[in-house]
Amino acid sequence: MDDRNMKRAIPAKRPAPRRAGGYTDRHAESGIAARLPEIDTWPNQFKNYQITIEVPEYTAICPKTGLPDFGTILIIYVPDTQCVELRSLKMYIHAYRNLGIFYENAVNRILKDLVDACRPVHAHVKGEFTARGGLRSVIEARYP
Repeated sequence: MDDRNMKRAIPAKRPAPRRAGGYTDRHAESGIAARLPEIDTWPNQFKNYQITIEVPEYTAICPKTGLPDFGTILIIYVPDTQCVELRSLKMYIHAYRNLGIFYENAVNRILKDLVDACRPVHAHVKGEFTARGGLRSVIEARYP
């Protein structure tokens, strides 16, 4: 084998894959593990009913651009032994105001924290976010 063939036989190192728009794992993970106020609960007295909570003034910060995101969060759940205390939920949701987190992560984080707090029979969190760049996003997560 001559030198020219030898060089072809050794594969060139490929650069690490680039994410679109320069997004990094740091952007993607932003806000997921942030410390937020605890969601309090109170003992449920009844069975087989649904609670719907609408939060029309959700805001957070885009971890990539630093610009504010706005939307409405809809929480629908069937309580088991505990119901969510609304004042603590309000404080929890308002804590997102200064948090860098993507829409998708926020909706899934809200669902996770709600389930951890009250262990509902089932729950559904829907985020309807205002248009940005001509695109409107609706994110939904369900438990179980």
